[in-house]
Amino acid sequence: MTKRILILHGPNLNLLGKREPHIYGLDSLETINEAIRIAAEEEEMEVEILQSNHEGELIDTLHRFSAWADALLINPGGYSHTSIALRDAIVAVGIPTIEIHLSNIHKREECRRHSLIAEVASGQISGFGKQSYILGIKAASWLLKERGASG
Repeated sequence: MTKRILILHGPNLNLLGKREPHIYGLDSLETINEAIRIAAEEEEMEVEILQSNHEGELIDTLHRFSAWADALLINPGGYSHTSIALRDAIVAVGIPTIEIHLSNIHKREECRRHSLIAEVASGQISGFGKQSYILGIKAASWLLKERGASG
């Protein structure tokens, strides 16, 4: 049975490739999304991908896809550090969640080192650029297989 994974990209990720390439790399969001699709196909997973600069739209999408998705990969961007509403939505829908970051947030400014999302996620992958998403797909696949085997 094909597993389904919802990918949410938060604010400013639409500027990837142009925005601070020394931190976020040169890959555009479209390039990253294509890599996600390829990795998901290799793991026999179906994906739905959305980017939004609006907290409410991310939450509405999470609610809308909560019955569809078996797992959530989310790069909440700056909302990682500020959005209790996004954190609460993740808890409310109960989907296994993996938090993704292109940069290593733990080596950045103090304000970026604490994530409200990490507290409710199954895990966090950060610091590997585009590969953070690929590792996230593999982690979600493993997590869902493990849960399927034990449940």
